[in-house]
Amino acid sequence: MREHPETATGPVPPGTPPADGTSEGTPPSAGPSPTGHPSPPHPSDENGGVAQAEAAVQDDIAAIAAERDEYLDSLRRLQADFENYKKRIIKQQTEHLERAAGDLVEKLLPVLDTFELALAHGGEGLDQVHASLMGVLEKEGLERIDPAGKPFDPNEHDAVAHEAAEGDTTDGAGGGPIVTDVMRTGYRWKGKLLRPAMVKVKG
Repeated sequence: MREHPETATGPVPPGTPPADGTSEGTPPSAGPSPTGHPSPPHPSDENGGVAQAEAAVQDDIAAIAAERDEYLDSLRRLQADFENYKKRIIKQQTEHLERAAGDLVEKLLPVLDTFELALAHGGEGLDQVHASLMGVLEKEGLERIDPAGKPFDPNEHDAVAHEAAEGDTTDGAGGGPIVTDVMRTGYRWKGKLLRPAMVKVKG
């Protein structure tokens, strides 16, 4: 029967490699921790990473807030421009309608003159029609200029006849001429002169 050589237990000759396969003088490589889990990072490394992450988040929040404020400012300017545009358009439309209405009323003035002339010559049945027409136009902004017995105003009166004052008597405030007769009625439309009154003055 074959015998196995006994394992040597005596001194190891120089140059003999270690039994675990590592070379002499080389420290064994680090293995897993006794618990089997990787070693935790150093506390200073963990705190630095958290601080960098928080700084990045704060930078993102500041950038988003700045962008939000810029959009809000742009929206406010756009709303203000739109409101101004609406006001301007409404004003232009109102002025256009008033001019159109004023032009229409001015075309009706000869009709009113015809009514007044007919009434002055005893026209029967026309007074009610004339009153109805004048009532509608006055509600819309038409005003009569009938300055009989009042001081002459060149801004609203057109003097087409003049009568000299008798003796040294002066009429009116400050001795100015006085309207003695209205030969054609004048009119205002919404406070603006539409047609001056044609008058006869004295003094």
